[in-house]
Amino acid sequence: MEVTEAIRNRKSTRAFLPNTVDRETITSILECARWAPSGVNSQPWQVAVVTGETKRQLAEALAQCRANAEPARQDYEYYPTKIEEPYITRRRVCGKALYAALNIQRDDIEKRKEQWMKNYHSFDAPVALYFFIDGILETGSWVDCGMFIQNVMLAARGFGLETCAQAALAEYPDIVREHLQIPDTKKLICGMALGHADYDDASYQYRTEREPVEAFTTWFD
Repeated sequence: MEVTEAIRNRKSTRAFLPNTVDRETITSILECARWAPSGVNSQPWQVAVVTGETKRQLAEALAQCRANAEPARQDYEYYPTKIEEPYITRRRVCGKALYAALNIQRDDIEKRKEQWMKNYHSFDAPVALYFFIDGILETGSWVDCGMFIQNVMLAARGFGLETCAQAALAEYPDIVREHLQIPDTKKLICGMALGHADYDDASYQYRTEREPVEAFTTWFD
């Protein structure tokens, strides 16, 4: 797949087929992603590949935390505590587009909850990736990890696979570390669903908009 096509047509996939993804393919994706840039070549990213029974058990544990209304306890704040424009409108439009595609009404609390709970099962993708970073590292290394994570999503498309980067999978990092036997010194950045997309699912039938170049670019000649 040509690189600009991979970038332009990538989207967050929220429905996957049960088709398995073999270890060789996952390794090849990570092989491509590892060439991401990082300050002084620190390569701060660390990845846990979770499948099978381990994935099922971890997903159920995370979903149970949410079902019990346990407050999220992320290793960092992904979203601002006070959200302002233009971000609040973009957030609302994003959510509205998803629920409209799924034909879930605003006041249908049960269906909205059911849809949200799919996050913890990685939308039934056969693979969940969890991205970690050493807690001693600073913001620049988190930026480096972001570039690595983007490489994973683009490389996956080259193998006919799709992804969904998921902040929801990082809501209860202590649970993730416990199940995967990862020390507390490792901070959980996010998770990612990986697999063969179910292109016929209603959730795939919409696309969020992007601002034009003119809206975020200033030229200095």
